[in-house]
Formats: sequence, C-alpha cells, structure tokens
Amino acid sequence: VVVKGPKSVGEKHVVHDSREGWVESVRLLLDAHFNRTPEPVFDYSAIRPAGSPIKGFGGSSSGPQSLQQLHEAIGATLVREKGDKGISITAIVDIMNHIGRCVVSANTRQTAEIAFGDPNSDEYIDLKNYAVNPHRAEYGWTSNNSVFATLGMDYSKVSSRVASNGEPGFAWLENMREYSRMKDTEHDFKDTRAKGGNPCLEQTLESYEMCCLVETFPNNHENIEDFKKTLKYAYLYAKTVTLGATHWPDTNKVMLRNRRIGCSMSGIAQFITKRGLNELKQWSSEGYAYVQYIDRQYADWLAIPRSIKTTSIKPSGTVSLLAGATPGMHYPLAEYYIRRIRLGKDSPLLTPLQRAGYRTEIAAENKKNMVVEIPICAGSGIRKAQDISMWEQLSLAAFLQKYWADNQVSSTVTFDPVSEGKHIPHALNYYQYQLKGVSFLPFSSDTYPQMPYEEITEDQYHSRLRGIQPVDWTTVQEATQPSPDKFCDSTSCVINNPDPSSTSAFSSPSSPSATMSPPTDEASR
Repeated sequence: VVVKGPKSVGEKHVVHDSREGWVESVRLLLDAHFNRTPEPVFDYSAIRPAGSPIKGFGGSSSGPQSLQQLHEAIGATLVREKGDKGISITAIVDIMNHIGRCVVSANTRQTAEIAFGDPNSDEYIDLKNYAVNPHRAEYGWTSNNSVFATLGMDYSKVSSRVASNGEPGFAWLENMREYSRMKDTEHDFKDTRAKGGNPCLEQTLESYEMCCLVETFPNNHENIEDFKKTLKYAYLYAKTVTLGATHWPDTNKVMLRNRRIGCSMSGIAQFITKRGLNELKQWSSEGYAYVQYIDRQYADWLAIPRSIKTTSIKPSGTVSLLAGATPGMHYPLAEYYIRRIRLGKDSPLLTPLQRAGYRTEIAAENKKNMVVEIPICAGSGIRKAQDISMWEQLSLAAFLQKYWADNQVSSTVTFDPVSEGKHIPHALNYYQYQLKGVSFLPFSSDTYPQMPYEEITEDQYHSRLRGIQPVDWTTVQEATQPSPDKFCDSTSCVINNPDPSSTSAFSSPSSPSATMSPPTDEASR
C-alpha cells in the first residue's frame, strides 16, 4: 500500500456531531492520502463543547480538540510515509493507536485494539520497546500486539522482548483454524476462514466478523444442573444477538453463516479453590456438551445454522466484579485487596458512594477525576496470583482449551522476569500444541500512587468494611430507558408486526403477532 499524498487542498467539511460524523472525517482524510483526493479543510464548529452530556451513548463530550489532534496525528504520520516504498508497519499501527487514543478521550469511553504481525520482524516486535520507540509511549498502550506464531518456530528472539515488557503476545492461527477444543477428536478444520481474533483473543474471527460474548459464573451455583440452566439462558441471549443485523453487508454475511458465540466462564480460581480441578473438568465437559445440545435444538427451531463455535474464556473485568467473581481464569492479586476505580468529579455516582463511606481522593494523574477505593475479599483461602507459577497458569489455560473453549482461552500469564523469564521460549515450545493464543505480563515490584489494585490485610479489610453502608442510588437521576425489541425467552417468542397485513416467518396473515413455543428441552428439566 503506497501513500500518494493529497491531490490538493479541498473544500470545507463540517464534521457532524456524531460517531458517524467523526468516522467519516477520518475516512476523508485517509482517502486524501491514499487515493490522492483533495484533503478537506475540517470545520469543527458543529461539535458540542467539552463536558456537554451525551444522552444516547452516555458520558460527556470531549469537545472537538481530541478529533482535531487525531486528524493532525494521522496527517503527520502519512506525510512522513509518502513515496513509492509502501507504508511501514509502524505507521499502520500508529494510525490505529492514534484512533484508540481519540476514542478514550473525556474519560468516559474505552478502547480495545489488537495488532497481528510477523514474529521475524524486528520493527513489529519492537513497537512497544519504548527504548527503541520512545515517542510511541504516548499512544502505544491502546493496543495489544501479538504475533502470528507458527508451530515449530524458534521462539527465542520474540521471547526476549516478552521477558522485558510482556509483549508481543502469541496467536497460533493454525490451531485456531483446525481445532474446536484442543483435543484429537475435535481436529475438525471447522474454522479454515479464520483470520485472527478479537482484542483479548478469546474468540476466533474471520475478516469482518464481530465477537458475541456472554459470561457465566459456575462458582455461584450449587450443582451442575443449576449451572446448566444458566448456560441455557446465556446461550439464548448470545444466539439472539446473532439474529440482528449490522449496517455492514460484509459483516452480516459472515455473521449469518457462522452464528459464532462465546459462552464464557469467570470465577475459575474461586471454583478450583472451593471444589477442585476434577470437578471443574466435569462441569466444563458436561456444560460444553449441553451447549452443543441446545444449539442443535434451537438452531433447528429457528431455522438458522448452528454456531460454528460456542464457548470461550474471556478475561473479564467489570462484569466479573459485579458478580463477585475473579476475572476469567486468572487468580486475584490477593485474598484481600483494594480495587480503585476512577470517576469524573461531575459523575452522579460519586456523591452516593462518598455518603456510603467509600474513601475517595483526587486522582494523581488527572485532577478532573476522583479515585474511589473499594475493599474486596476474593474468597477464603484463595491463592494469590504471585504464588501461581508461570507453568501452572499455562497448564490451566491448556486445561480450559481442552475441556471448555472451542473458541479460545484469553490468558495473560504473569511471570517473574528474573526466575521465569528465561523459560518462556521453552514453555512456548511445549504449549504451542495445546493453546490457540497466550500473552505474558512480568510481575513488577514498582509501586505508584493509586494503583488499580493494592493488597491489604484481613484486619484492614474488615476495618474498612465497618465504615461502609449500603449505597443509596435514589439520588441518581434515572436514565431514560429504551423500549426493547421483543425477543425469545424461556417460554415463548413474540414477534410484532407493525403492519397487520404483512407477514413474517413466525406470524400468520390473520394476526399482527404470533407466539411460538420453544423446542422441548428435556436436559434442563
């Protein structure tokens, strides 16, 4: 791909105050540099001022400055790349990272990006080596960078980078394409069109395909039959999402064919602590078989394809916190710890939390934000992450890839850079045949103010807990609730026709709506 440069200075383009308007402005800028069209003169006057509320999407506006900075950054990057040599790897990732930094502006949005590259490219594997690329420290953090590893490759060179800063990660596209779960009986070549995965690499994806994930918490269930009920509803939710359409025909084509979903489990560390690994094997195997059973039943009922793959282990985060679960397969920092979250000073959530007794203070890195400290107990007797060796973490990821996940297991393996860093290439040699992807993160003894997680003692935990009361959310202005579409639940599926004279696949001409009973589900009774 060659950067040709703009043909000329174009006409004024007023950027519309919407996500679509911002995207369109970036498209016009890229077209100017790659397709030699006139470069528009952007007018940002229609964008609402910084701090203004965004009613539909939520949060507040960053104002026009972040978009203006994005245009300038992309323009400067492409001016340097102009010529016949072709755009560089660094420039490609720089552009996506600049976009990511723009997305997180105003402290109300997050970004998730992944870059895939050649393990033999020094330019690529050094993108997050800020000794080599110090300027990228400002925006390089917005993406996870991984290499497409090949089975049997020499992992030494890439592992030397991993040992120092934890990146790049590894994705084995061969395994992603050829296997459902990583076992000989499922070497089914089901996903040969796969081109990569989502940003945390828990779901295999084709080009244009979107991930569709839903989370379950087996440790919150008393028995496997109760867990199966949750799996049924998780499956129904995810499968229902695949029935929708996007505004991209290429995406719709892939989604209609694959119906890919990812029923995930979190709280794995708590489950192992409470019930043991053998019971996790049983629940994973039986749960996976049950998901396949109900997929056959409901796909036949809905007259749509079965899902190409159905299960994942996502890294989780906020969702697992809401359920009181450890994230994905990962162990907690400690049995007792402080979890710090950041809110804008103008957040309506802040005052109720302060009144309830949660400790707050001004954020050190941004005086417009406040830090809220939440004491957490991860579970009695649970081991902390630093006590789990690199090898045990890899074994757990391989275990879940074999017995549960036909998509992928998102695993960030923490390691001691002194005692374990040198073993990374050897570990990859063994586990390349058992995993579809993995990333690493070196333990750090560095401390800094207001770290996201901080270990505390049991006494400190109970002391903080005594000063906290239930939060009164009645003072928070209730958001406008949208009118949801009708969807399938456990007993019926109601499809409304706005025009009584029209028909749908599930309604008769004589009635504007119809009710259907789902397939008999003996396994859930």
